Amino acid sequence: MIGLKALASMFTLGTGGAGGREGPTMQIGGALGSLVAKWLRVNARERRILLVAGVAAGISAVFRTPLGAALLAVEVLYKDGFESDALIPSVLASVVSYSVIISIFGQTTLFARVPRFPFHPGQLPLFALLALLVAGLAAGFVAIFRRVRGLFQASRIPLWARPAVGGLLLGAFTVPLIVFLGDHIHQPGQGLGLLGGGYGAVQMAISGSEWLPEGWTAVVLLTALAVAKLFASSLTIGSGGSAGDFAPSLAMGGMVGGAFGRAAQLLLHDPNIQPGAFALVGMGAFYGGIAHVPLAALVLVCELAGNYDLLVPLMLTQGIAFIALRKRALYEAQVGTLRESPVHRDTLILSVLQTLRVSDVVDARAPPACFSPRMTLAQMLEQASNATRQEVFPVVSADGRLIGLITSATMRVAMAQAADSPWALAADLMQPPVSVQPSDDLRTAGERMLSSGLRELPIVSKELTLLGLVTESALASVYLQGATRAEAEASSVGPGSSSP
Repeated sequence: MIGLKALASMFTLGTGGAGGREGPTMQIGGALGSLVAKWLRVNARERRILLVAGVAAGISAVFRTPLGAALLAVEVLYKDGFESDALIPSVLASVVSYSVIISIFGQTTLFARVPRFPFHPGQLPLFALLALLVAGLAAGFVAIFRRVRGLFQASRIPLWARPAVGGLLLGAFTVPLIVFLGDHIHQPGQGLGLLGGGYGAVQMAISGSEWLPEGWTAVVLLTALAVAKLFASSLTIGSGGSAGDFAPSLAMGGMVGGAFGRAAQLLLHDPNIQPGAFALVGMGAFYGGIAHVPLAALVLVCELAGNYDLLVPLMLTQGIAFIALRKRALYEAQVGTLRESPVHRDTLILSVLQTLRVSDVVDARAPPACFSPRMTLAQMLEQASNATRQEVFPVVSADGRLIGLITSATMRVAMAQAADSPWALAADLMQPPVSVQPSDDLRTAGERMLSSGLRELPIVSKELTLLGLVTESALASVYLQGATRAEAEASSVGPGSSSP
């Protein structure tokens, strides 16, 4: 399957599909991580960590952004939160991948000729306005992409033929635009950014004054390219083409940001406004907001630029875009929080058991029935008849210390064999004691119940003095309460951050 995915991606992107190689790379990296987990025969948790680490390695290799790739891999899984267990493995995998790539191809950044961008606090309102503009375009991209995908899914076109039909529609849509717009751009390059990932167009928006015409013509052209890229990517990806939406998202944000920066420069006549800065910030705001990965997008853009000059504008725009796009999501499979994840729900419930102590669920007003070591079978049966709900009977010494246990099942067996052993005593029937202390957590109590096969456990002090019983029903009640609480918290978060 890994080879087929790589082959399909090469054909889609090599023939001009309007998508990126990062999405397929993430899938291939995750698949390789799962394959390694299968070879190592690790458990489910470790397999999930290796999958995320594989994703980080793939992104690091493509973008040459080791820290941003590691953060993206752990952050993209959730709308709110990240996979903390996989952070360090992702960092290590990203470092190894980055080291291998630069040793082969050299240490370069994705974009060339990125200038330095001095920070000017007076430009922050412009960056805030850009964030709102980018958020609107991102919401439009999600709506159109899903509409195109829905049309293809509802059509009678065979599944295997849909990418081909999408490619035909893409050609019919982009070729006239490339012919028309190419007359206005001095060095059009690979389909003006409409085909492929679109990084050439972003480079043009960042530092392409020699390629673009001057004045408002550049603003109009970059805006037109961004809108055209939106439809082109929707056709490629929505039809089922093996391409990612990562690169198109960056390209659209970068072109809109470049157009906005040039428009602000023309309107305000401020020589300190650098359109390239707005292009890079637009990239981060678009993808960070629509994919709900603000921290990863922030670091990615800084690493792509080769410096952290835009850290403050990126922080501002990421916050605004994240809030504005709360009800929009590029990835429908992205869950809200760890509480909503089926993988972590049981872990969260177990954490509830770990926060409660045995002393929290014991009813001290109902002391358990217990036996002395010299008690006969008849006496034990008589005392047990008054404790119908009790299944485990502690055997205590004269000073109240626990010395053994007798179960109701053991007493039933003793009754059936009473004729053979009429003088059986509690000391003859008891089994070694298994107990918990009031300070133990409920998870420990549950684990001891499972290992011993008992449905009740005595509670003893440090001096082994009997204090009471903790029952299986009490643990089940706490577990159900924890599950209900986790589901309630998930439902209260989910509607506010779900996809439309």
